[in-house]
Amino acid sequence: MLNNMSANQRLMLAVALSVVFFVIYTAIFPPVQPENQDAQESQTVELKQESKNITTDISTNQKVEAATGHAISQQDKIASVESNNIVTITNKDFILKIDTLGRISSKELLQEKFNDKDGNHAQLIPAFGTKPLFVRFLDDNLNTESTSIAYTTSVSEVTLNNEPQKVILTQKLSDLTITKELTFYADGHYDAVISLSKDKRYFVYLGQRPTITEQMMTVTGAMIYTDDEISTIIEDGDAEGRKAFSGVELISAFDQYSATIMYGFSKDTNIIVERDRDDNPVIYFDGLQTMKFNGYVGQKEFKVLKNIDSVLTNAIEYGWFTFASKPLFALLSWLHGIIGNWGWSIIALTILIRIVLYPLTYKGMMSMQKIKEISPQVKEVQAKYKGDPQRMNAAVMDLYKKHKANPLGGCLPMLLQIPVFFAIYRVLLNAVELQGAPWMLWITDLSRMDSFYVLPILMGASMYYQQKLTPNNFTDPMQEKVFKFLPLIFTFFFITFPSGLVLYWFVNNLFSIGQQFIVNTQFENAKDAQIAVHKHAQREEKRKEVEKKDD
Repeated sequence: MLNNMSANQRLMLAVALSVVFFVIYTAIFPPVQPENQDAQESQTVELKQESKNITTDISTNQKVEAATGHAISQQDKIASVESNNIVTITNKDFILKIDTLGRISSKELLQEKFNDKDGNHAQLIPAFGTKPLFVRFLDDNLNTESTSIAYTTSVSEVTLNNEPQKVILTQKLSDLTITKELTFYADGHYDAVISLSKDKRYFVYLGQRPTITEQMMTVTGAMIYTDDEISTIIEDGDAEGRKAFSGVELISAFDQYSATIMYGFSKDTNIIVERDRDDNPVIYFDGLQTMKFNGYVGQKEFKVLKNIDSVLTNAIEYGWFTFASKPLFALLSWLHGIIGNWGWSIIALTILIRIVLYPLTYKGMMSMQKIKEISPQVKEVQAKYKGDPQRMNAAVMDLYKKHKANPLGGCLPMLLQIPVFFAIYRVLLNAVELQGAPWMLWITDLSRMDSFYVLPILMGASMYYQQKLTPNNFTDPMQEKVFKFLPLIFTFFFITFPSGLVLYWFVNNLFSIGQQFIVNTQFENAKDAQIAVHKHAQREEKRKEVEKKDD
């Protein structure tokens, strides 16, 4: 089939497939908020803390659903109440709270750059669902008792500055004592030691992922990174049954910019992933009588994660293009270390990419010029062998070969830019470093769309002008019209993209325009030189003929 297609048709097919892939991959869907089924159930919850005990009275018309495929505490089915918190840890960047069940019940980010669109502080721990450090016992009776007796704490208020602070939580059951020794650090991570007075089977939960993402083109869900350097990502809505992992380096429940992470397990720790009622992944692991591990709740900022533990940088995922996105982000960070501005760093990265791709794009552009030049001859051949496709294709290919023109070479510049674009796309979309990062003038946050639409319009205009400069040899008027609409289509999709990504594509277009102008000029000069040589040869031939006659 491809052999029967003309060079123009192949070019249009490549462009069409690229656009379709682009549209599907970046299609924007409205966020689907998880339904709170339990809020619709008739239930009353009364929590009374007397000394170390909590009396819980729950009335419901339905049997409690097992959010992870097995019975868990009803406390995880209701929203956290402020009065249930027993520890508040305050830092200049965040406020973290621990509730009566020994769970991290909330973490509020105080930096303005992380605020939501309404100006509210970002809250990393969802109100509903399992919380980090939630402990569930295999024994139903023991589990029921553990969810009705409150933990006590060694300290209720902690101010966290440069020095780490320790909090000891204790829960005394009728036949068992659980102790959680937690050491918190100013960078957002903590060390955990969970110990039981007797050896009982229990599980520790990672907790639900943060739900503060605004970009709907990103991946959200859970990650398991193992010691064989393989990342298993289970997206929300795609969880299937129970899966077990060993040799795990870290587990993460993540959204676009933030994550709840646990790491530092022993190699034989059994990590389990199940699904909740919405087919979202829920992660927990088998606990030992004395269990040591580490945790982190916060933004996926590369430098912060690397300073805590280099293994945590693997929690920053880029999807299919991780192999290309990781080194590109490293290069972008290096440039930022020199320049000090993320916007100008993006421009510098674009320049470097264009320099690397220049030889290939140059060949592609020259090939398009040659194809345009011989297009009249191609049309003559197609008309001559219209009823014989095989002879027509053979004659066209001979024509290409004679003039050293590659029919697929014209697609090369675009095809080369697609994987690079998506790698950059993933970097700029997932880089929390761009949050609140200004470029200049009206661009004050490279992670958000341009509210004045200036960059998307400039990008579309530059793409249109680039098309005007780029030679084409469309034989089908409809194909030419569709191709001319591409700048408008791209502008429409880029309107909601982060400013940093639009900036990259706009600058990339400017370099394409400059390179195309140079190629066009060189080709015209070469053509003029060829014509001049040909005319000179003709004059010489006539001169010789005249001299011959005179003799």
